[in-house]
Amino acid sequence: MSETLFVLNDAPYGTERSYNGLRLAGSLAKRDGEQVWLFLIGDAVACAKAGQKVPEGYYNLELMLRSVTRRGGSSESAAPAWTPGVSATRSSSTGVGAQPSMS
Repeated sequence: MSETLFVLNDAPYGTERSYNGLRLAGSLAKRDGEQVWLFLIGDAVACAKAGQKVPEGYYNLELMLRSVTRRGGSSESAAPAWTPGVSATRSSSTGVGAQPSMS
């Protein structure tokens, strides 16, 4: 089994870095014998925000992240406790934010 860790730290919209990271993670997660891990830090934590209002012409990164976790990938976000509207969550194959881990 091969394991790959992706560390995303860019905002979900405005650049294509998080989008491209999630695209690659999704492609790898489809393969047999691949374990994909995503670590969202800084502005990338917003990729996991539920109910995003996506700018016209952009893909919904929340849905892309959910797709990766449904395929067996795991994600962890490092949101500071003071960040308004964002909480630190741990995701499992059940979806983004399925298991809160406020430690």
